[in-house]
Amino acid sequence: MEQTYIMLKPDAVRRGLIGEIIGRIEKKGFKIVKMKMFMLDEQILREHYAHIADRPFFPEVVEYMTSGPVVGMVVEGENVIKGMRNFMGPTKYLDAPAGTIRGDLSCNDRENLIHGSDSDESAEVEIRRFFGE
Repeated sequence: MEQTYIMLKPDAVRRGLIGEIIGRIEKKGFKIVKMKMFMLDEQILREHYAHIADRPFFPEVVEYMTSGPVVGMVVEGENVIKGMRNFMGPTKYLDAPAGTIRGDLSCNDRENLIHGSDSDESAEVEIRRFFGE
C-alpha cells in the first residue's frame, strides 16, 4: 500500500481544523497509520524546504512554520500521494476548487493549512525525516 507524508501546518492547528481535516482524509478512504503533534525548528525547516532555503522569503516561512505546533501524519492508501495532492487543492487558495481542503478552508496563500509529499521519493524522505526509520 502506498504511503505519503501529510503535515497540518500551524494555522490548521491554531484554527481548530485538525478534526475536520482528519475526518475528510478518513472519509476519503485513506488510513492514518502514524500521527504526532510537534514543534518545528529552523534546522529541520532548512532540510525540509532546502529548495527555497536561499530565497529572500524563507525567513517568513520559518516564522510561520515555527509559530505553533504542527501535526505530522503517515497516510496510506491506493494512489494516496496523487489522491491527497488533488484532495488538498492548489497552494493558491483562490485557485483551489470547492471540495478541496484549501478550497473550503484556506483564507490566504501564506498560511495554506496542509503539506503533502509530491512523489514516492519525497514521501519516503519526509516520512523518515519526521518519523525516523
